Amino acid sequence: MPLRLASFFSRRSDLVTLGAQAVVVNEASEVLLIRHGYRPGWHFPGGGIEHGETIDRALSRELHEETGVTITQPARLFGIYTNFAVFPGDHVVLFIVEHWRQDEIPAANAEIAEQRFFALNNLPATTGAATRRRLDEIFSGSERASAW
Repeated sequence: MPLRLASFFSRRSDLVTLGAQAVVVNEASEVLLIRHGYRPGWHFPGGGIEHGETIDRALSRELHEETGVTITQPARLFGIYTNFAVFPGDHVVLFIVEHWRQDEIPAANAEIAEQRFFALNNLPATTGAATRRRLDEIFSGSERASAW
């Protein structure tokens, strides 16, 4: 983000941003994670919700753009989190996607360097802390946090 734009947003404490992310689960109970080209670690696929776009549409669009995944039945809402460490008004809506298909895998690019399914007991060492916490909440019954 250019410095001028970052400065503008840092002064706008009244702004609220919203993103949608997905925990895509396959038949082997593995989860799909992505590695970005612009930040370290492995994370859930997803992204920002654009003006005039529904949360469901944003989730579908981001999943398809980043991973080639098409949702075939409605995703299940898991939780809504604050992500104020990133931006004072940022929120993340997390969905579980169990019904999907992947007709093609997009080629690696500057945004998404890699995507892969991982067993919960074999996550990469560089899996993001928030991603690990959400997986523990979903699959191990850990207490849900309100912050990402």
